[in-house]
Amino acid sequence: MTSLQISMLAIGGLTLLAVVGYNLWVSRKNAPRQADVLPTGSNDPSLSAETTGPIEPLMDDDLTGLPHPEKKPAIDALIDAITPIEVESLVSGDAILAALPHTRRVGTKPFAVEGLNETTGEWEAPQAGRRYSAVQASVQLANRVGAINEIEFSEFVIKAQAVADHLNGDTVFPDMLEEVARGRELDQFASAHDAQLSFTLCARASAWSPGYIQQHAARLGFVAGVIPGRMVLPAAQLGLPPVLALAFDTQAAMADDPALSAIREFDLTLDVPQISRTEAPFGQLRDAALLLAQAMDGVVTDGGGHVLNEAALDAIAVDLEQLYDALDQRELSAGSPQARRLFS
Repeated sequence: MTSLQISMLAIGGLTLLAVVGYNLWVSRKNAPRQADVLPTGSNDPSLSAETTGPIEPLMDDDLTGLPHPEKKPAIDALIDAITPIEVESLVSGDAILAALPHTRRVGTKPFAVEGLNETTGEWEAPQAGRRYSAVQASVQLANRVGAINEIEFSEFVIKAQAVADHLNGDTVFPDMLEEVARGRELDQFASAHDAQLSFTLCARASAWSPGYIQQHAARLGFVAGVIPGRMVLPAAQLGLPPVLALAFDTQAAMADDPALSAIREFDLTLDVPQISRTEAPFGQLRDAALLLAQAMDGVVTDGGGHVLNEAALDAIAVDLEQLYDALDQRELSAGSPQARRLFS
């Protein structure tokens, strides 16, 4: 073999190694980022290794120290059409429960029945073993599906009358046209003052694996949701809706090997009317988006893909304050039971 042949073989070998090395570098560069490996003996759930499912929140059996939301009657004249059911004597909760229809909806609107507790003097959902001195039935006038219509109101009359007949009670219904008109006006207000903010975090360079997203979100207090690919930031009070929701591709989260799933974006969402302004929900949304973007080498954008800078975020904050004020003036403050029902 001549020196020229040896040189050509050497050059070819070096070229092959260079190609292989470049391909390995490109493959490593484009591979989705993985969650940190849990150090031996560590119990920090935010440092867990890549898993095949969502990170589960740590639960404490002692919930006595956590605040609970204030209990209020479900029926409210502000957003419901109400008909009283007059009964001659005390009626048992068992009797009311037996009189309820199989479904608690009238078309697309919630249907409810409450009793006036003999002992506490407060309206409540009927419960077995208790006695009630008065009963009332209601249908919600509007929700995000729209306002109540004549057909739904007629169905409400039929269901409420059936409850009254079962209890040997009498009832007088409000005027259908007036209630339908009230529902339309309420729906118009709700449509003009509804807001569901969604920020999209996009990867600048390398994609993310599901575990990588879950790990960083868990460090900010997010916990696993029911749906794969969804996490939520819990409210300060038990029983209230989560403050924020984080969602990425469900199929990626359910893949046989999620570590191989490459995700280039995910959404952070705030349902404004559902969360009290005292929680500073937009501040939490803003901070979470910016912190995640910084930690994960991402960028915060709106639904149209436009980058959201500090000036744009400040403008959104100002608009939200005006929205909160309008809801307060209508006695439908964000996060109130009435607002959570109306905007659902």
